[in-house]
Amino acid sequence: MAAASPPFPSSSFRNPTISNLTSLKPSSILVSSGRSRFRCQISSFDNQPPHWSLDFLSRPEPIHLIQNPSSMSMPAASGSDSAAKIVKKVCLFYSPETKALADRVASESDSIELRSINWRTFEDGFPNLFIPNAHGIRGQHVAFLASFSSPGKIFEQLSVIYALPKLFISSFTLVLPFFPTGTSERMEDEGDVATAFTLARILSNIPTSRGGPTSLVTFDIHALQERFYFGDNILPCFESGIPLLKNRLQQLPDSDNISIAFPDDGAWKRFHKQLQHFPTVSYISAF
Repeated sequence: MAAASPPFPSSSFRNPTISNLTSLKPSSILVSSGRSRFRCQISSFDNQPPHWSLDFLSRPEPIHLIQNPSSMSMPAASGSDSAAKIVKKVCLFYSPETKALADRVASESDSIELRSINWRTFEDGFPNLFIPNAHGIRGQHVAFLASFSSPGKIFEQLSVIYALPKLFISSFTLVLPFFPTGTSERMEDEGDVATAFTLARILSNIPTSRGGPTSLVTFDIHALQERFYFGDNILPCFESGIPLLKNRLQQLPDSDNISIAFPDDGAWKRFHKQLQHFPTVSYISAF
């Protein structure tokens, strides 16, 4: 590094500062002290030491510029180390019916920690619920694996689902593998009740967590337009199990002799694009 400057009094170089770096070329640094300025040119940043020196004819000792520690060259982190830093730890709660599935999910990843809930009832049959170690999930990412298999199971799980985001958690994800009222999403006649919209409104009132709206993950919902049944307080994420079905079919010994039959026109519209490489059996229309 070379410094080009006329002689300056030594008093003018006390506490020099680097300024206006953004207005200069990458190889140029401007150092100023009071009203005095000088420009330094750097020919290369390769193998630069962490300390730089500027020598002046009018000073017996050089001025030392110490490089910012954050900009010093560090050994490149390996891919596994980088991946380990971005892995999100998740506290997974589950309903009694999904315990076996939750155990399988947790066994697949070390980043998932299973958390239990005391599912008790009062003498009259109404839920008496308790979340153990509720203080321990503060600031954590939390998920709940639900099962709305019957109307009687929905209320007790909703009670927990509404309570978890209010425990000062970082984010909340509701995993509902099957959306039970999905097939009742429209009115065929005046007086029909679209219960899919009813359940969507109930889930849309889940309180927000520190991270924002709740994420709802469900699989193969009956109609994709049901995403518009949910309010702005919840983010529906529609997943599909069709890729798993295709992988399973391809593992069969007679995988080259498989045809797909759709039960009705709605099923064909919903899934035929994901199964278009299989031969299709024509369905019999009811009309």
